[in-house]
Amino acid sequence: MNIEKAFKSDLHLKIIRFFHENQASIDTPRGVATWVGEDRSKVKKALEDLVLLNLLVAHRTTSTTGYSYTREAKLIRKVSALLGKMPS
Repeated sequence: MNIEKAFKSDLHLKIIRFFHENQASIDTPRGVATWVGEDRSKVKKALEDLVLLNLLVAHRTTSTTGYSYTREAKLIRKVSALLGKMPS
């Protein structure tokens, strides 16, 4: 999956928007699922897809994984540009 393809998935797009709008946030799959109003197992898979694209960072511990937004300025600018082209 590439970034443009992720923007075509409603679920991936909801998660990207959430983290882009809340860049200091770190949250678990359960928390993100609550924020985006989707099934936790689907959210967990989508979160891992976004980690592979380097849009999210996975903070893994033995008991849970928290996810946060990338700190790479180039990626953040790309997401901003793509979101700017999207209907709200």
